[in-house]
Amino acid sequence: MVSVRSLIAAAAATVISTTAYVSTAAYAADMPMPQPQVVYQQVPCCETGRWYLRGDVGIGIQTFTSFDHNQTNSNFVWPASWQIVQKDIQDTAIFGFGVGYEWNSWFRFDVTAEQRTKAAFKVTGSFTEFCAGGGTCFDVMPGNFSSTVFLANAYIDLGTWWCITPFIGAGIGGARNMITEVQDNGINSAGTQGFGFTTNDSAQWNLAWDVQAGLTYNVTDNFKVDFSWRFLNLGSPQTAVIHCQNTPVCPGAFFTMRDITSEDFRISLRWVFPAGGFGGFGMAQFAQPVFAAPQPQYMPAPQPQYVPSPPPQYIPAPPQQYVPMQPPLSSRG
Repeated sequence: MVSVRSLIAAAAATVISTTAYVSTAAYAADMPMPQPQVVYQQVPCCETGRWYLRGDVGIGIQTFTSFDHNQTNSNFVWPASWQIVQKDIQDTAIFGFGVGYEWNSWFRFDVTAEQRTKAAFKVTGSFTEFCAGGGTCFDVMPGNFSSTVFLANAYIDLGTWWCITPFIGAGIGGARNMITEVQDNGINSAGTQGFGFTTNDSAQWNLAWDVQAGLTYNVTDNFKVDFSWRFLNLGSPQTAVIHCQNTPVCPGAFFTMRDITSEDFRISLRWVFPAGGFGGFGMAQFAQPVFAAPQPQYMPAPQPQYVPSPPPQYIPAPPQQYVPMQPPLSSRG
């Protein structure tokens, strides 16, 4: 009797524990799966470029093709034998700076401004007509030339080997050319001398263009040194009108310095800002969504719940009932 009830209680506890475990597992299985996580990261819209600053120093070997005359006095007869027998212009020093942008590893462009220092020039012309004393007369015309040049340039870098990058480039812009202090000294065989000079200076804007080539030494990724040759055309500026002195008839002439060009040899220092630098005005970068797979989430198994078996219940045995024995029938009366 006792053992049957104990078995029934233990079986009931086992059923309750199993039901609780199954319910917990079913609850875990019914939980929603985690959604994919969206992670935003900076992805450039294109290859990011870099801004740079540059400074230039150099020397320019200048020349011009002709010194063409123009006269304002139409009554003056210009000598038919007039010719330029000598012309020369000194070299100039160059000081410049600029701002540029490296579009990628092979293409860049910049805008530059430079000052070309004052250089003396001298032109000598000769003629035979109307020459006092006969023979040949000469006009010696000295003056000074300087220029301020503004250019927009583009370059192609041809690759880098052992920190050396060869490049080619071209540019176009304008030159503010100054011609100052021009004189005209007339010399003839009679010993008399004519003299003329400009009463003001001449400043003109002319089209300027250049082609160049050079080598870049990459000291670091941000600091570079350029060694370049450049051919620069400064246009054809004109002098002011020359006013004659000690001469009864004056042509009122001005002259054109035709096609002033220069072969420049320069050293340039470039400081390159990091990508997106120079005040943040680099190529824009946009945040693009990147879908990442959800991280696995591990759920611990439910802890087993132990239900203690009910304590055994002891039922005392019924008390023995003693029935007095009946005397044998033989002993009865």
